[in-house]
Amino acid sequence: MVKVRQDAWSHEDDLLLAETVLRHIREGSTQLNAFEEVGDKLNRTSAACGFRWNAEVRSKYENAIDLAKRQRKEKKRAIAAAEQKLNKPVIELPQTEEGQLESIIEESEKTNGTGTLTIDTVIRFLKELKRDYYASNQSKNTLEQYKKNNLKLHEQVNQLEKQLAQTEAQLSTIQEDYQVFIQIMDRARKMTVLDDQGSMPSPAFRMDKNGNLQQLAQGN
Repeated sequence: MVKVRQDAWSHEDDLLLAETVLRHIREGSTQLNAFEEVGDKLNRTSAACGFRWNAEVRSKYENAIDLAKRQRKEKKRAIAAAEQKLNKPVIELPQTEEGQLESIIEESEKTNGTGTLTIDTVIRFLKELKRDYYASNQSKNTLEQYKKNNLKLHEQVNQLEKQLAQTEAQLSTIQEDYQVFIQIMDRARKMTVLDDQGSMPSPAFRMDKNGNLQQLAQGN
């Protein structure tokens, strides 16, 4: 599809541009990608979207841009922390299974005087291994639950950011309408003052016997 340049930007176009750029900033993407996405949706060039953003829209969203940058940093730190946790064992056992078995054998040698494993020794080893296995699974389930809760919180943050962007856009529109209203009222006030001045009677003059002009008093 050929992109056609359009001169008129509507309020909805500016709002879409702002929301898209803020989302790309939060997600760690570039503004160029945001301009291309908006251009595809509005049938404009990415250059036109970039010019509109820098010339008109950006100044209205300085606070939202700072917030999006902070959220991007927090997201990166959270991902790095999650990856670090995943790379570590869920439960750090003081000994491996082999080490536990060696300890049991040594204990059996001290007790029985031989290195022969007994049934009781094997059962005890298996019970300890089973306990560690269940503890490990429980920790994994807890980690998965934390991940789900973290995802829900991110979704809520994204919804709140979208509502914030819409509210800021609406506030900007209200401020512009208020300025226009003030200008209209000011012009109306000036016109009223001019009309009042125009209704005043013009001064009258007469020439005396010496040829000089004299202003006549009102009512004469």
